[in-house]
Amino acid sequence: MLKSLASLAAPLAAPLAALALAAPLAAAPTVGQPAPAFTATDSMGKTHNLSDFRGKTVVLEWHNPECPFVKKFYEPGAMQKLQADARAAGVVWLTVNSGAPGKQGHMTAEQANAYMKAQGMASTAYIPDPAGTIGKAYDARTTPHMFVIDPAGLLVYAGGIDDTPTANSADIAKARNYVTAALADSKAGRPVATATSRPYGCSVKY
Repeated sequence: MLKSLASLAAPLAAPLAALALAAPLAAAPTVGQPAPAFTATDSMGKTHNLSDFRGKTVVLEWHNPECPFVKKFYEPGAMQKLQADARAAGVVWLTVNSGAPGKQGHMTAEQANAYMKAQGMASTAYIPDPAGTIGKAYDARTTPHMFVIDPAGLLVYAGGIDDTPTANSADIAKARNYVTAALADSKAGRPVATATSRPYGCSVKY
């Protein structure tokens, strides 16, 4: 009898396993729809709710200090300038690190604060996300992976930082920066011309 039950269960096991493997971990957020809500504590110990920023434009930047594609923008100060220019225009800029403990790029809050100071970062806040909660909610795949949320809380851009997927800082000047363009469109009340693009960089180390 036991042998008979086992033989009946065996043909079902493979399809069920295949279904489990095929199921996505989380649905990707949709541009034009409300951005996924989150509550997080930044590296300084301050708690942020996305809803706190309603009425303001928000940029989310996924970060890994050891990724060469991140260094492409940080070493010449290009990312810091983007952050500073955006904040001067009233934008909230949150830098998120979803690297898991023991994985490349993971930083404690203290390490993140030291890094921010050393790099001259101009983010509103640096948010450690070691469990990957925010990263998975946004389906963040690369560092950097960029998202722009408008004052109404709608996701208006998701994708790469620009149209030149290299790790060479010399390419920044000739690239079209999608984030800058999305912020300009949003500020002017226009639909974002390029609302999605393929993100590039190092994989997020969940």
